[in-house]
Amino acid sequence: MDALEIDYRTAFEEAPVGLVLSRHRVIVDCNHALCEMFRQTREDLVGQSFLVLYPTPDEFERTGQRMAPILNASGRYADDRIMKRHNGTREGELFWCHVSGRALDRSAPHAAGIWSFEDLSSRRPVKAELTGREREVAALLIEGQTSKLIGRQLGISHRTVDIYRARLMRKFKASSTPELVQRLLAG
Repeated sequence: MDALEIDYRTAFEEAPVGLVLSRHRVIVDCNHALCEMFRQTREDLVGQSFLVLYPTPDEFERTGQRMAPILNASGRYADDRIMKRHNGTREGELFWCHVSGRALDRSAPHAAGIWSFEDLSSRRPVKAELTGREREVAALLIEGQTSKLIGRQLGISHRTVDIYRARLMRKFKASSTPELVQRLLAG
């Protein structure tokens, strides 16, 4: 194919990262890379809520609540989070994913958006069994956030964040927060 023949649809379909067009957190369209990443067909995903990509409904709800004010303020949002594959030999597998997106209308952040998903599992495997809240705290610790900031984002006290951090430290056999972050990044 001649480079001049490439159109926007081809670019969307063949992008090296998963791409999604959404309306009210429902998948309107997605590309091949996203389908491959989540082990789903396009037909299975289009028309579905983003909920099908999350490990639990609670994580889906809390993430939506956390990102709405950020999208409203800046129009953009990005984070690393744990997502869930659905079919194939690795059905139910949890994996780290970098998600970034843009609200097409900042005043209605979930009304319409475009999102990219990058599978980080090759360099950051999920090895420990974590609860949904532990996954959220771990993702924010990796970003370098303090207990107070994490608590504000998750709507819990900083002391509760410290309890989750202590649980994570035990699970990853880390003696300090920097060591915990290093082990989280290594999987």
